[in-house]
Amino acid sequence: MGWRASASAWTVSITAPIAAKLATYPWPNPVPTDPKRVHLQLDADSRFAAGAGGAVRYMAENAGLEADDASQFQAAAVSACETAFSNMIAEQPHLDVYVTQFDDRIEVAFSQEGDAAPAVSLRAIMEGPVNAVRGVDRVQYEHQGGASITRLTKYLPQQS
Repeated sequence: MGWRASASAWTVSITAPIAAKLATYPWPNPVPTDPKRVHLQLDADSRFAAGAGGAVRYMAENAGLEADDASQFQAAAVSACETAFSNMIAEQPHLDVYVTQFDDRIEVAFSQEGDAAPAVSLRAIMEGPVNAVRGVDRVQYEHQGGASITRLTKYLPQQS
């Protein structure tokens, strides 16, 4: 009795004999990952705005944005932070910044407790020290649960 050589190779499905008929089960498709999120609670200090900008830049480059696009999005986030800081009052001394990376976009949300005025207005972003709106694809405002929220969105390039 001699040894028999055998070999195997990865396939895209599994074939198993069942009652004299072959059954095929495809491999499961990979599931998209959960969004990546950073939450910062900032006091009104321009150094913290730069820190929030750094988090935005990291997420943007990690998601595959070109350096120039990531830099423009970072500038928009820093400008929005500084504008929100100038609108803060003593009763609500904190600004919440949420940086979230999805499969198709990156969102930066600025949330302030208080009245229905936006945390950051589009006019303030456009009239800031740099025309930061160039780095943003969409700006949204909403009032939710006693907080005003401004959301900056940058869409990611389509993956081939």
